[in-house]
Amino acid sequence: MKDLIQSQPVLVGQGGSLNGYRWSISGEIIIGRTGACEIMIPNQQISRKHARIFISPHGPVLEDLSSKNGTFHNGKPVAELTNLEDGDVIQIALAQEFVFLGQDATVPLAPGDFESSVISYFRRIRLEKDSHRTWILNRELDPPLSLLQFKLLLLLLDSTGRVISRSEIINSVWGSQESVGVTDQALDALVRRLRERISELDSHHNYIITVRGQGYRLDNPPISSSGSTD
Repeated sequence: MKDLIQSQPVLVGQGGSLNGYRWSISGEIIIGRTGACEIMIPNQQISRKHARIFISPHGPVLEDLSSKNGTFHNGKPVAELTNLEDGDVIQIALAQEFVFLGQDATVPLAPGDFESSVISYFRRIRLEKDSHRTWILNRELDPPLSLLQFKLLLLLLDSTGRVISRSEIINSVWGSQESVGVTDQALDALVRRLRERISELDSHHNYIITVRGQGYRLDNPPISSSGSTD
């Protein structure tokens, strides 16, 4: 089946229980905890009616509905009506993120293609799994990452925000059979080399966070639609 093309603004769930789900915005969308909302997030952090997105004469607008735990636009609390632009990240309390795609964006809606081609595009690091290609701030890393470096970055990317233990990383990156005998020093060396490769294109942000006594996590924040960092 051919991909469908979406001409209306789209809201896309990123992470959380709504990861990959999407909603066309043609009128008003209420986000909240109850079934009466167009987008329901069954989480106690979410107010019954938490936020809304609607089409104003000046374009799509985000509004916080006096929620208890806040609505955030590109990391900043929403205190007044906020105009939305292509690639904006909306966070509802600490429970759910969304990416907003403007109506001028050409969006492939085939389920298998959607997350890799749309959601990840608006993050500073994005990967193409099949070809093992890596982009940082929309610039391709050349030469490509080694196989182990790519597998480590892919694991971190798929678990963005979650701390991954050292043992889980070793088992996932080297494989259960090959991981026998892999030392902490070998993992530290791999992480160091990956950080060095990333810094070739962005030396201003620490993407791979060391959590002492636990492991590592990835901090992969949004990139603005103009290609500059926040």
